[in-house]
Amino acid sequence: MRIGLLTQWYEPEPGPASLPGVLARGLAARGHDVRVVTGFPNYPTGRVMPGYRISRRLDEVTDGVRVRRVALYPSHDSSAPRRLANYGSFALSALLSGTDVLRDVDVLWVYNSPITVALPMWYVRHVRRVPVVLHVADLWPDSVTASGFLEGWPGRAAVERAMHGWCRGMYRSAERVAHLSPGAAGLLRRRGVPAEKLVHIPMWGDEPPPGRPTDLRAELGLDSDHVVLVYAGALGEAQGLEALVDACALVEDPRLVCLIAGSGVTEDRLRDRVARSGVGNVRFLGRLPRERMPALLATGDAHVVSLRPTPMAPYTMPSKVQTILAAGRALLVAAEGDAAAVARESGAGLTARPGDPESIAEAVRELCRLGREKLHLLGRTGRDYYDRTFTVALGVARVEAALREAMAAGHRRKAPRRSEKTTTKS
Repeated sequence: MRIGLLTQWYEPEPGPASLPGVLARGLAARGHDVRVVTGFPNYPTGRVMPGYRISRRLDEVTDGVRVRRVALYPSHDSSAPRRLANYGSFALSALLSGTDVLRDVDVLWVYNSPITVALPMWYVRHVRRVPVVLHVADLWPDSVTASGFLEGWPGRAAVERAMHGWCRGMYRSAERVAHLSPGAAGLLRRRGVPAEKLVHIPMWGDEPPPGRPTDLRAELGLDSDHVVLVYAGALGEAQGLEALVDACALVEDPRLVCLIAGSGVTEDRLRDRVARSGVGNVRFLGRLPRERMPALLATGDAHVVSLRPTPMAPYTMPSKVQTILAAGRALLVAAEGDAAAVARESGAGLTARPGDPESIAEAVRELCRLGREKLHLLGRTGRDYYDRTFTVALGVARVEAALREAMAAGHRRKAPRRSEKTTTKS
């Protein structure tokens, strides 16, 4: 197949932004002709990465994949106007400077966050008549509401209604709508997506390189008896990390060390909360380079997944869940719904009530009681679950199957209808 990938996020951007690159390489390794339309890398700092300078377009070939990068306004801060400029500029540039790369593809995979990507998607779908697989990474407008961007807007209700209508248009245009989390299927059906369009395609994690990575315990001055709890990722409103900090303050076990790595709009608030409360078992590491993440994963005896309780939280599957399982580490999930279900089904960790410091503290105490050796056994159980459920090979195969189904459905849609009556000339 000639496959197009349309995504604002792409390598060398880290974390979930790197997943489309893994997919592109996986599909190319299966013999497909893969073309990508994406932006210039600027996530998560909002600054263009070294080695790149924004221009109207830039063509690259990496690992057999043709990549077209198009101009955008780089930003990833808490300013709603600047974030909208980031999303909108990519959509417009992709429409004007990227869609020619996709003119003869057989099928198009679209990473749907942000939903402004609909502009080039609709052009390829309706003008080029290319069938689409829409991969729902974030549920909109729910994810925007959870992030706090619409807080205090006088026209918030109208904006949310408009985004709901926009998303319905995207779902109608797609031959297949893929969702990351099992619970999202019911929500999408209630929002009008026919059941026959829906397909569950969970994403994989950042799989560690072969061999045992060196950890950071010596560098950070951690002793062999320290039980290390790690949170790595965005420090935003949606993560609700105040409850984690408050929970650590309630745990008196001297072995506990909680490391918080990352940055975001709540970082200063969290640091101030720790300083004012005198919590001695929480340390901030800031944002670490991508190449140090395997070492950070190896450092933690257990890793935290945290989501503030919101209507969207039960349907959210943070990509760090799979990454932690792939690294063979134990989980502490302070979230509702599908993420907590994975922690229980995998046997890899504990759950706690999100936003409840007492509940999280009790789970942390249990981690300390288990000790490092038993936590590492939980991690190995989680890795076995990952190998059965979430690997890159499984994910690429699922996407490939959905693309074939979409292409077949697109051909049926374009085929002329046969007349029920046959007329003959006399």
